[in-house]
Amino acid sequence: MSDAIANLPPGAQLLGREWLGFDEAGHALIRFDAQSAFTNRHGTIQGGFLAAMLDSATGVCALAKLSSDLTVVTRSLDTRFLKPAAVGAITARARVTEHTERDMVVQAELMDAEGITVADATARLRILAKR
Repeated sequence: MSDAIANLPPGAQLLGREWLGFDEAGHALIRFDAQSAFTNRHGTIQGGFLAAMLDSATGVCALAKLSSDLTVVTRSLDTRFLKPAAVGAITARARVTEHTERDMVVQAELMDAEGITVADATARLRILAKR
């Protein structure tokens, strides 16, 4: 997990991803910085950026549960947009709901600064050996 935290890929850097740890219920907590450059014509965060945050959060949550010689890739990301998201901090809460030798399912939600859920997703991930 430390490699996933210390070496942020460019996409995670763009999203301002910050690992916060696990809450008392065992959910991974990840914060993102929703920038004004991410807004749509309505002045809210464009859905593609929210989906990218959910993809990033589910992936890093999965990595936190795996040994350092394994990685994951997203096979599918079923996303729902629930409320408009404003510029500023957005926090993801993610948890593994299924885990086999080859696959994982991770559910995540994004909350705005007021704690309102703005989007959620279920990711199906394939577990691979690192190259």
